[in-house]
Amino acid sequence: MARTNRTGLARSLALPRPQLRNVYPALRYGPIDVLQQRSIENESAKTGGLLEAAVDWGLYCNGRRMQTSDFPRAVRSAQQGEGFVWLGLHEPSSEQLEQLGDVFSLHPLALEDAASPRQRPKLERHESDMFLAMRTLAYVDSVDRDAGGDVVETGAVMVFVGDYFVITIRHGKAAALAGLRRRLEGDQEQLALGPSAVLHAVADKVVDDYLAVVDAVQQDLEEIESTVFAPRGNTDIERIYQLKRDVIEMKRTVQPLAAPLRELSERPRRMIHAEIREYFRDVSDHLARVHEQVASFDELLTSILQAGLARVSIAENEDMRKISAWVAIAAVPTMIAGIYGMNFEHMPELQHTWGYPAVLTLMATICAGLFRGFKRNGWL
Repeated sequence: MARTNRTGLARSLALPRPQLRNVYPALRYGPIDVLQQRSIENESAKTGGLLEAAVDWGLYCNGRRMQTSDFPRAVRSAQQGEGFVWLGLHEPSSEQLEQLGDVFSLHPLALEDAASPRQRPKLERHESDMFLAMRTLAYVDSVDRDAGGDVVETGAVMVFVGDYFVITIRHGKAAALAGLRRRLEGDQEQLALGPSAVLHAVADKVVDDYLAVVDAVQQDLEEIESTVFAPRGNTDIERIYQLKRDVIEMKRTVQPLAAPLRELSERPRRMIHAEIREYFRDVSDHLARVHEQVASFDELLTSILQAGLARVSIAENEDMRKISAWVAIAAVPTMIAGIYGMNFEHMPELQHTWGYPAVLTLMATICAGLFRGFKRNGWL
């Protein structure tokens, strides 16, 4: 029997092999490269809108800012333990905050708090991050202030801290952090301590701004006090009330921040470096000083307001006494002239030559006596 050529049969039955590079042209780079490329494209699309609200961002390793312009790649490097990312945002939209949560896996409730410029100061701890909300203060100079306008403007700064990132979100014009970033970048030893170093620097910046505002408000308070208690000073009740309202707003801003700073300075936290925790004590002490001064401002303004109202009341009483005294003096000649203005035939001194001058002299004498009496008693 003739042998069958099995090799030829196999070749004749073999199906044509598809050209994978033609069917899947992207695979010419290799499957791993394709997945990485698609991941980079997805991350770029995800962070594109987010970076529109970014004031600045950087990757920091061992206290030094790395030269990179690829934000997704910087985030991946930080996730792999190569330093941390510091992202600064100014008044981001809700969509941008949602993108921020997707990139860094932030808690949705914390993101909701970060969207509000009126958020009350607080500290929240989540599984993979920490959230600190602070209110900011800024003094408005008199040249930039409208009539009856606020003496102090408020804003907000929120900070997210994780193992490989720190995110600052700022609302309002106060507490700009550009100068703070440059100062920290010049202190590599401090910045090498990680994201908690940035958290401390931001909190210290906010409290230092409190101190500057307190000093400016104290000058306004001293000016108002000297005006109210001056011998012939003008009591501007509207200005006193406006400043008291701003001091109450300062009190609401400063007082709730004491508990978060105290907790950061006293309780060990995984995300807070041990050396940084010592620095938070100094910030807490400065905040306590601010709180004491603001409380004293509130009490002093209450006293000034009461004194101003009492002085206005006394001034009104003095004016009423002066008016009453002059009315009494004017009533005497009015009464005598009214009597002699009646058309009666038999009246005293009508037939005498010196009757008219005598009546005028009598009026002047009585008026002078009344004036002397009122003057002696302090009514005039």
